[in-house]
Amino acid sequence: MTADKYHPDSGQLDELDAKISSARKEMADERKSSAKSELPESLVGLAMRAGVELVAGVAVGAGVGYGLDLWLGSSPWLLIVCFIVGAAAGMLNVYRAINGLGMAVGYKKSLDDN
Repeated sequence: MTADKYHPDSGQLDELDAKISSARKEMADERKSSAKSELPESLVGLAMRAGVELVAGVAVGAGVGYGLDLWLGSSPWLLIVCFIVGAAAGMLNVYRAINGLGMAVGYKKSLDDN
């Protein structure tokens, strides 16, 4: 059988294998050298999300409390209550973000649902 476009001979396959192996080795060396100097992007993103979730919960709670206090004239009680509720909601959102809850549609399966 002769080598053609669709049926390469073993020499061509060996040459291709050598090229692929050297390219994989170069890529692995580049990854090792660049990965040592910086944090993984996923951790930085998770830390930023946790900060934003906490600040947003407190800000929304305080804003709602302040607005209700102005409307109902019950200053500062609703501001204090809503601030605490907003802080708790922010902490709950951080907990969910760190544990990966709420990342997909539906609920997380429990261990008993096997």
